[in-house]
Amino acid sequence: MAWALLVNHFPAFHFNLCFQHRIFIAIRASWLFIFLFVSDFSQAPSDNNTFLKPSDTLNKPRRTGVYVGESVALGVTLVGLNQLWYKDYPKSDFHFINDNNQWLQMDKLGHLYSTYHLGRVGAEMLQWSGASKKEQLIYGSTLGLGFLTVVEVFDGFSQEWGASSGDIIANVSGTALYVSQELLWKEQRITPKFSFHQTKFASQRPETLGASLNEQILKDYNGQTYWLSFNIQSFTKDSFTPKWLNLAFGYSGEGMLYGNDAEAIENGIIQNPYRQFYLSLDVDLTKIETKSRFLKSLFSVFNTLKIPAPTLQYDDFNGVKAHFIYF
Repeated sequence: MAWALLVNHFPAFHFNLCFQHRIFIAIRASWLFIFLFVSDFSQAPSDNNTFLKPSDTLNKPRRTGVYVGESVALGVTLVGLNQLWYKDYPKSDFHFINDNNQWLQMDKLGHLYSTYHLGRVGAEMLQWSGASKKEQLIYGSTLGLGFLTVVEVFDGFSQEWGASSGDIIANVSGTALYVSQELLWKEQRITPKFSFHQTKFASQRPETLGASLNEQILKDYNGQTYWLSFNIQSFTKDSFTPKWLNLAFGYSGEGMLYGNDAEAIENGIIQNPYRQFYLSLDVDLTKIETKSRFLKSLFSVFNTLKIPAPTLQYDDFNGVKAHFIYF
């Protein structure tokens, strides 16, 4: 998640928004450590193209480096999260909360997006080591689900928060989206993506929705859009559609200062949240042909983000609206 790498702030605020900060700071720390560890463990040559090339057969030092690096990095990250967040709040018996009516379910899409891409990276790292497809799906693609399940357990034992059934369902859905495509098509034809634009709402409640751009990217749900980006040529199998051309369907919400209307009324605010739906063109960066392994890796990272493009929008307030370029 390239946009998550910008974040280095640790405020305390509403449960759902805390999740965004906790997870993406954890992702930043974990994958930086894993990359450095695996690079050293596998004794990478100076040629980046050779190092980044997936192994045709099982490379045991690489696979060991991946497993050990992931275990250590995620373990340290979970300990760090416990020290930074949970230790300052009272413990409780394990319990669930119902937050499914919060933020027009935008936070749930964040869970799906996170588990999908964490699982994708886990599977791709095992592919790079030459591990079998079965091993990639069992131990790689479930990386995000396992990690976020532990976070849910932490939440469940915290009096301040609580485990969420909606979060768990979204986490499972993200992993299932990746695994099902590999089993059905042996490729990823549908990719969850993210985009963001600044809104007027953040300035009205900056302590919750963000005072700076870096904070708003993670905290202002009004400016976030989650997409399912479909690779056209993968479905049509024709020879004239560019391999990199995608059609994307997006979802977002607007008009939200608080998680739901009841919470807003308690604080003397009347808000009018509404859902927005989008249809847009997109680019699958992983389908762009290049011989550079470095560029392939870079494209894989940035393929988590939706490319700004002409877009059609529909919502109950504005009906159909066209954007020349939508971020």
